[in-house]
Amino acid sequence: MSPEQSRAARGWLGWSQTELAKRASVSLSTVRDFENARRVPIANNLNALQRAIEAGGIEFIDEEGSAVGIRLSKNAHGADHIRSAKGGANARR
Repeated sequence: MSPEQSRAARGWLGWSQTELAKRASVSLSTVRDFENARRVPIANNLNALQRAIEAGGIEFIDEEGSAVGIRLSKNAHGADHIRSAKGGANARR
């Protein structure tokens, strides 16, 4: 997961950095520093961030080892808060 993917996923989910930190059980500074490319979190924290976003219904797209985007998970029915691609309105799944 790249910093750009994290920011995009948060935007799609309508989460603040604080919300992501809470859901991942990491510090707010971990999220801020990662998303601003100041530092890469330790493996456990990076994995926790990715798991939290995936639990929200987002999948990460990687091609040839490079992070290239995000998309709604095929089983996003478990997501608790997804923003609709049409109109940006919040939708429950």
